[in-house]
Amino acid sequence: MWTIPKPRYKNCNKLDTRDEAEMAVNIGGVRLVLDGDVLNRYPESRLAELINCSTLNYDVIYSLCDDYDPGKKEFYFDRDPDAFRCIIDVYYFGEIHIKRGICPICFIKEMEFWKIHQSYLDECCKSYLTEKEEELAEIANKVKLILDDLDGDPSVNCSARCLKFIWKLMEKPESSLPARVIAIASFLFVLVSSVVMCVGTIPEVQVEDEEGDLVEHPMLEAIETACIGWFTVEYLLRFVSCPNKRHFFLSFMNIIDFMAIIPFYVVLTLTYLGTAMMDLAKVQQAVQALRIMRIARIFKLARHSSGLQTFTYALKRSFKELGLLLMYMGIGIFVFSALGYTIEQSHPETLFSSIPQSFWWAIITMTTVGYGDIYPKTTLGKCNAAISFLCGVIAIALPIHPIINNFINFYNKQKVLETAAKHELELMVLQSSEDSLMKATRKCGAACALESSMRTSRSDNCIPLLEESTRTLKSKDYCSETESF
Repeated sequence: MWTIPKPRYKNCNKLDTRDEAEMAVNIGGVRLVLDGDVLNRYPESRLAELINCSTLNYDVIYSLCDDYDPGKKEFYFDRDPDAFRCIIDVYYFGEIHIKRGICPICFIKEMEFWKIHQSYLDECCKSYLTEKEEELAEIANKVKLILDDLDGDPSVNCSARCLKFIWKLMEKPESSLPARVIAIASFLFVLVSSVVMCVGTIPEVQVEDEEGDLVEHPMLEAIETACIGWFTVEYLLRFVSCPNKRHFFLSFMNIIDFMAIIPFYVVLTLTYLGTAMMDLAKVQQAVQALRIMRIARIFKLARHSSGLQTFTYALKRSFKELGLLLMYMGIGIFVFSALGYTIEQSHPETLFSSIPQSFWWAIITMTTVGYGDIYPKTTLGKCNAAISFLCGVIAIALPIHPIINNFINFYNKQKVLETAAKHELELMVLQSSEDSLMKATRKCGAACALESSMRTSRSDNCIPLLEESTRTLKSKDYCSETESF
């Protein structure tokens, strides 16, 4: 047993002797003795209502606590004692801190049970709670996505089922073996197309056309056409089966897919129809410019690589550090290029013709590249180059560590969220199986004791965002049961 110390002062304005009384409570097997004057500082709380109610009114007492011993005058609560140790601080200090190791979502449930408002949480704990709520929302979204991959509602028509099957086949490789095969095939087509684009620029592989110009080998063009055909069919199937067409068009990866496909058809149109509308030289220039856009298809690899997607999200969260790096480099380039131009003007064979031209020297020096096409020749210019080199190393090294930490934290967070989502789904399946067992035993007329024991054993610390997902899973199980009957 541990006892909350009494305060050094007392409320002299109240004459009711119950305010000075002590109340014994048992929280999850831990006995505490609380002072009535302290509990009445928050009259709307559960403990204040309990100490102010009549000990003869058992209906009110049992509505506020789990059990009551009239002999010991002790109130029993089947709650978390560690969370209560944090909540009791509000009566003495006016604020609550969530200790390490306590789930913040469960702690909020405990505060709601004891009728303590969330505004009494300290600011640091509020930010921690907000972060956990965001993670909980992500877990709920992942669970909903997993539930969407399960068998759909039998009431949906056949066309909607086919579209959903195609969407899962093209967009979710983990849903089935054929979807995984299609994802691997798409990955290989991207690699083959990129290799063909590079090999086609080798002069030894190119062939001469009727006018004596070097063009791509016909076999490479056939491979390129086959790859574009695959990309086109894949893009159209994903577009047709997409549930949200507007989101599909605005997605960055879908824009990349479109930019990787459209140059081929534009080149094809200009090759066969462009000569009738414009000069042949202009058509060839347009074709060459559009061929450069084929490099966009290499970004299609990010669709099939979770590591590249994680790296992209980590960079998005590191915009502040990247902006700081660019600001440092921009200031250094401007300062050192201006100094280099001013110092090198005294040398007759100077390579610094202007400050904008000196920007190139400052960039390759601060980034430790140093091509050697432009360099200082005076002693002061060399000292300026050495200082710019050191400043560039420091400016690049400083933001690298936060960016790496963001990548590691985001990657670990995604792994934890995926594991938590799978765990919540397993709990939903287990709960739905328990409900099915209860229904079956209820039909036999022997489920009253089992049902009451299971209801009392369940905790009320549920996740609100996942209740809808649980209902969805139960409805799917019910539909499957009705189909089996």
